[in-house]
Amino acid sequence: MPNACLVLVLYGISAVYFAGVMVRLMLTLTPVVCVLSAVCFSSVFERYLGDEFKQDDPPAEDAADEDDRRNSGSLYDKAGKLRKHQVCEEGLGSNIRSLVIVLLLLLLLMFTVHCTWVTSNAYSSPSVVLASYNHDGSRSILDDFREAYYWLQLNTDQHSRIMSWWDYGYQIAGMANRTTLVDNNTWNNSHIALVGKAMASNESVAYDIMRLLDVDYVLIIFGGVIGYSGDDINKFLWMESDFFTPQGEFRVDKAASPALLNSLMYKMSYYRFGEMQLDFRTPPGFDRTRNTEIGNKDVRLKHLEEAFTSEHWLVRVYKVKDLDNRQPLERKPRVTSANHTHKHKSRKGSRRKRGFIKNKLVLKKGRRLKRKQKRTRLDSLKRTKVDR
Repeated sequence: MPNACLVLVLYGISAVYFAGVMVRLMLTLTPVVCVLSAVCFSSVFERYLGDEFKQDDPPAEDAADEDDRRNSGSLYDKAGKLRKHQVCEEGLGSNIRSLVIVLLLLLLLMFTVHCTWVTSNAYSSPSVVLASYNHDGSRSILDDFREAYYWLQLNTDQHSRIMSWWDYGYQIAGMANRTTLVDNNTWNNSHIALVGKAMASNESVAYDIMRLLDVDYVLIIFGGVIGYSGDDINKFLWMESDFFTPQGEFRVDKAASPALLNSLMYKMSYYRFGEMQLDFRTPPGFDRTRNTEIGNKDVRLKHLEEAFTSEHWLVRVYKVKDLDNRQPLERKPRVTSANHTHKHKSRKGSRRKRGFIKNKLVLKKGRRLKRKQKRTRLDSLKRTKVDR
């Protein structure tokens, strides 16, 4: 095997492995796929666009052939000599060749049209604005992401910290101008693991983690109303493996695992969702993404409160409550009898109980003298001094 072919084979096997591990590594598979496809199409076109008849290389001439060439005017060959004829290999028919070439050209043309359509619809539209088509063919624009980020920018403090899954880190930082714990860089694995643990734990454990990270708001993506399959509940498979049933199923109905039903992500996603009936054919609390009725419809939050929910319930924001100054008493206060009317009186006198000062000086406030009175008063004082 030539070295070039060996490099292509090794590169292709490695790229297929890494692309299967992570979808974004599909880019590493693209070059080798293009090269192998070019080699394949080149070989096929060389086969079917060649000459119709292929002639083998003529055999080496011997001395007898030279004599025959000299005596070319004779009508007969020598006795016992066999004349050599050139063997012509007949190629494929012209119809088959034309059919194969037309099919290959049609395949390449369809691939070009497909790539153009994917680029214009999937890669050229922004990921924060979603579009859906109704039954009548009309197009609906879902602008919930920008709506939520704009709300964060206007209604939260500029130093607020937002906790969300790392997929939305750059969007929150760029469009809402708020600090996030994890983002699309994904270099801080410890923070990503801690955020995943908080969302997968119950509310009390998650509250301790959020207080440790100084979190002010929590943002989640929920697609149960519009059927958006890329929400955070479907990403639970990346966060926690205890959410499977004993049969190995991932469910959100009554048969779901207790760890999933008590998790913070489940409560934040389905908070007040059990009261919503999407249409007359489905019961209240029907999840369109998972096509099932949720198991816990009476969701109550203790340490979080709902701050914002977008129009189509795609983005939900919760505020983390502050710590109370004093923990409420679990025991009930003592209750006295209502018929007990006797009051205890102290033997000490009221004066002694309040405190009493003997021979207390009493100050009497006088009236303010007028100017004439002041003058007469001063004149009288002067006279008394002169008399003395």
